Amino acid sequence: MAKLPGIGKKTALRLVLHLIKEKEVKTQALTEALSRLRANIKFCKTCHNISDDEECAICRSHRRERAVICVVEETNDVMAIENTAQYTGLYHVLGGVISPVNGIGPADLKIETLVQRLAAANGTVKEIILALSPTMEGDTTAFYLHRKLKEFPVKITSIARGVPVGGELEYADEITLGRSITGRTLFG
Repeated sequence: MAKLPGIGKKTALRLVLHLIKEKEVKTQALTEALSRLRANIKFCKTCHNISDDEECAICRSHRRERAVICVVEETNDVMAIENTAQYTGLYHVLGGVISPVNGIGPADLKIETLVQRLAAANGTVKEIILALSPTMEGDTTAFYLHRKLKEFPVKITSIARGVPVGGELEYADEITLGRSITGRTLFG
């Protein structure tokens, strides 16, 4: 249990003790639900988001803007962007970022399927939004993608970075504050 993300040793112990106290039928139901989850979940053949079918609901939707693809690291990034209700385009889930320290190279990610999507789109995709974490690995992946995709007639953008709403300037790190200054926009 402690190997799950966000679960420390104390929380894991509490969860295990709780499961032990529960009736066996309840813990058995949880076990079966987890087994069904693992057996029935699929990944979209187009964008690699989690799905119940071969193609996810976002890729199947006729209401989505097909000229824009937002490239993200993981499925939880799709969920976060969808929760804003501000984006109406499509997605492409890479499955991580380039991280030589962790032994993850470009071949370990879903980069080639993005290239294939653009090639098959025959110029109908007009913009690629790189919505990757503002880390060294995220920036490395963005740089690699930019080089890989520059042969296509597509505008490559990245999400804005800066001081969060409610944040204090004195507590912002130098890189974030510097990017906020250089990436400033017109007021009003």
